[in-house]
Amino acid sequence: MEWKPNFNEKKPVYKQIAEYIELKISTGDYLAGSKLPSERALAKELKVNRSTIIAAYEELRAAGIVTRREGSGTHVSADIWGLSHQRTPNWNRYVEYGSFLPNDPLARRIRKETQEKNIINFATGELSADLFPSSYFQQLLAEKPFDGYLGYDHPQGNLSLRETIVSHVREFKKVETSASSVLITSGAQQALHLIVQCLLKPGDAVAIEDPSYSFSLPLFQSAGLRTFLLPVDEHGVKPEDILSLYQKHRIRMVFLNPDFQNPTGTVLHLERRKEILELSSLYGIPIIEDDPYSLTSFTGKINPTLKSMDENGNVLYITSLTKIVASGLRIGWIIGPDTVIERLADAKQQIDFGHSIFPQWVAEQFLSSDSFSSHIVSLRNELKRKRDLLVASLKEQIGSKVRFHVPEGGIHLWVKLTEDIDENKLLEAAIKHGVAFVPGRLLGSEKGWMRFTFARPEAETIQEGIDRFAQALYLFD
Repeated sequence: MEWKPNFNEKKPVYKQIAEYIELKISTGDYLAGSKLPSERALAKELKVNRSTIIAAYEELRAAGIVTRREGSGTHVSADIWGLSHQRTPNWNRYVEYGSFLPNDPLARRIRKETQEKNIINFATGELSADLFPSSYFQQLLAEKPFDGYLGYDHPQGNLSLRETIVSHVREFKKVETSASSVLITSGAQQALHLIVQCLLKPGDAVAIEDPSYSFSLPLFQSAGLRTFLLPVDEHGVKPEDILSLYQKHRIRMVFLNPDFQNPTGTVLHLERRKEILELSSLYGIPIIEDDPYSLTSFTGKINPTLKSMDENGNVLYITSLTKIVASGLRIGWIIGPDTVIERLADAKQQIDFGHSIFPQWVAEQFLSSDSFSSHIVSLRNELKRKRDLLVASLKEQIGSKVRFHVPEGGIHLWVKLTEDIDENKLLEAAIKHGVAFVPGRLLGSEKGWMRFTFARPEAETIQEGIDRFAQALYLFD
């Protein structure tokens, strides 16, 4: 056998072997009913462990391609091309071969563990249920039952909601736009997905912050994009780094989270905002501004968004109600040039025929009510209280073992371990103690960082959560 498995490939060796044997069967090199090489003989020939061959043969057996009987070896199914033999699709192979990549295994593990009731959850980037404006929604549904049309709505989203958003962003974000320039999406993540799929092509270079939420998203890799990192310091990304990446790689798009950035909590300095917009205009580089947190500013001061400063239409602006109202509403929106919005709306219609009308109605009622402003004030106060509880608990129970920048808004605390401890192993220990966080490697390239989301746990559980984390941390002394 001239073929040999590639030990440097990410795909497990046993799967490579199973696929090669299946190919040999399909081309007639191994005939129906014929006996395949013994496990020992094939292992010796391919220079692998016998257990690897056993796993490969078992993969083929599960797919109905071979039969295995103790004492008689492994045979190609005698009726592999016949009508009587029923083959089961190799679903594992289909799952692995899809072009849309899965989330990182560690991210999937965290999501699974945080479903457990005994876990104090500093990992999930959302509000706790007590921060939702549930009483308003209950009152709304009691006093004003929904009587709207439940069919397909406009591809860009409900017109009343889009008009309300125009007024909302003018009042709170100083952004001037029109309903035709707004697309309603299923949260900010769908907005990012639509932009990547519709406005870029495989091989394009894009710049993302390091660390950032975008770092954790496989959608860039699924689309075949080349991602380049922009280091984030205490004032955000540096304009000169964007220029350098453009000169070296001709980046086609820059993704930024300027206010209370996820995960660092930093704010992009005003002068840097101006310089970045100048670069964007000079070189024609689109800026994707993701703004989930600016309204959470604990001081009440809202920085000018890049979109509000954009005089040339270079910024696509994304925001949502996920981080400030309720994640389950799945209401987000994109603001941009009409031609871009129409292109993205066409793609969204192909995916889901437009957004569900009921959550759009709820969102429109809430955004246009006086209750929205009072909710934001209450949210800021509660988030600040939770932040202070988290900071105080870390200082009291862990002290010099960690350091961090205290954010003035948002929902995340970016924490640096001052000792050389593997944050992935620390997570495993923490989960055993009943608490979860996000290891920094999911969000950035540097080691030894962790993200604690203070919005997700109930306020009364924060101190207990850090106590559990401290018990896990001290195991590494």
